[in-house]
Amino acid sequence: MRATGIVRRIDELGRVVIPKEIRRTLRIREGDPLEIYTDRDGEVILKKYSPIGEISAFAKDYTESLFRAMGHIACICDRDMVVAASGVSRKELWDKPISREIETAIANRQSLTINRGTGGKVMAVTNDEENVGYTAQVFSPIIADGEAIGAVLLLSRENGAKMGDAELKVAETTASIVGRQMEQ
Repeated sequence: MRATGIVRRIDELGRVVIPKEIRRTLRIREGDPLEIYTDRDGEVILKKYSPIGEISAFAKDYTESLFRAMGHIACICDRDMVVAASGVSRKELWDKPISREIETAIANRQSLTINRGTGGKVMAVTNDEENVGYTAQVFSPIIADGEAIGAVLLLSRENGAKMGDAELKVAETTASIVGRQMEQ
């Protein structure tokens, strides 16, 4: 844990303001849930809560199944980071912050099929990706309790790969199942 040098007082209702710079850096938006932890030393720790992170083992099983069945890289992400990925090395996508493009696509709640071969612009999945090597991509938002909480992505790096209706339907079905799982 590192000190920021910022000190805030608690108001009469027990509230503390998290400074804008910290919210922006940690991608904490208005309405985002935070988990509250305490430790033995009397420290209070706030952690951004990810409902999809709660089912990360389930998400990993799903991405593994998608990768085996479809032969494409499969990812499940929440609104901030990649929660599970199969078909790539663990350190390539897992626990990495998602790109602004993916964040915007989640907010727009629209399923997408993008093929570079037909002139489509494939989105970077994470902020760390400088040169997006994907040739085709399918994106479907995960909706739970009426809120967009993440996404399912299928990706290909094969030259000439083209994703279509079958891949889109698989991603939409998976997103729907994950969304229903989150509502339970």
